[in-house]
Amino acid sequence: MIVVTGAAGFVGYHVSRRLLELGEEVVGFDNLNAYYTPRLKRDRLAALAGLPGWRFVEGDLVDGGNVAALVADAVPRCVVHLAAQAGVRWSLDHPAAYVESNLVGFAHVLEACRHAATPHLVYASSSSVYGANTKTPFSELDRTDRPVSLYAATKKANEAMAHAYSHLFGLPCTGLRFFTVYGPWGRPDMAYWKFTESILAGTPIEVYGGGTLRRDFTYVDDVVESIVRMVDQPPVAADDAAACRVYNVGNHTPVTVAVLLATLERLCGRRAVTVMKPRPPGDVEATFADVSALARDFGFEPATPLQVGLSRFVEWYRGWREASPVKAAA
Repeated sequence: MIVVTGAAGFVGYHVSRRLLELGEEVVGFDNLNAYYTPRLKRDRLAALAGLPGWRFVEGDLVDGGNVAALVADAVPRCVVHLAAQAGVRWSLDHPAAYVESNLVGFAHVLEACRHAATPHLVYASSSSVYGANTKTPFSELDRTDRPVSLYAATKKANEAMAHAYSHLFGLPCTGLRFFTVYGPWGRPDMAYWKFTESILAGTPIEVYGGGTLRRDFTYVDDVVESIVRMVDQPPVAADDAAACRVYNVGNHTPVTVAVLLATLERLCGRRAVTVMKPRPPGDVEATFADVSALARDFGFEPATPLQVGLSRFVEWYRGWREASPVKAAA
C-alpha cells in the first residue's frame, strides 16, 4: 500500500497512475483547492477512477487528525507526499496559504508517518531552494540558505523538518528537488501551459526578463520514474548521519524561455503575440540540475528532450481543450 498526497495534482496524478499500472494499491489524498480550476483536478481523478487498487480520500493537510487517520488506516510502506501550495509568484500575495499547507501541513504528514512507523517518506522539495545561488549546475551540496521567495523558504524548511524527524525518530525521508516539471495534465499556472493556451487562442503572452531566463525543464514521466525507483529504497542511517537524503530531479539541460516559446510556436503552427515584462520578484535567472547523485544511487537520470515532451503536451492539450472547452477556459 502506498499513500500519495496531492493525488489530484499534476505530478500526484501521474505517480498514482504509474503505481497502479505496476499493480500497487494506492490511496490518494487531496483537498481539491482552487489555486487553479478544480475541474482539471477532477478530470485527473476521473481518469484514475475504476483502476484496480485505487481509492481516493478528500481532505486537507491542515487537519492533522485527518492526515493521521489516513496514514494509520492505510498502513503504507511508503508515503509519497506531493501535496503543497505551489507557485513562486503567488506566494508574494498569499503567504498564509504557504504557511498552512507547506509548513503546518507537512508537520502533520511527518507526525502521521512517525506514529504509524511508516518505512519511507518521499516528499517534494523544489529547485527554488537554491535561491540566489549562481554556481551551476546546482548540486545538493550547494548552499540553500538564501531563498528569494516564501515558497522557496517553505521548501527549504521542509527539508530541515524532515531531517529533524529522521534524526529524532528514525523516520527515513527522501526529498526531491524538482526542476520545472512539465507534460500532459500539467498546471495551468506554468509558462508552457500559458504559452500554448495563448498561442492557440491568439492572445498576448507576457514574457519576463526578455525571454533570457533559463529553466531546466523536466518531463513528468522522468520525475515519475525517479519516484517509483525510490519507493522501496529508503535511505539508511550511517554513523551519525540521519536516514535522510535529498536529490535533484532535473533534465540537466537548461534552455531559455525564448527557446521554449519558439518550440511551442512550431508545435502549435502559429506565431505568438508577445508583451515583454521585467523579471518578477522571486524569479531566479537560471536553474540547472546536477543529477549525478540520482544516477549513482538509482541508476536513472531524466533525459526526455524538450521537443519530445512539449509535443506530447500540446497533443494532450488540444484534445483536452476540444473535449472540455469550458474547462479549458476556466
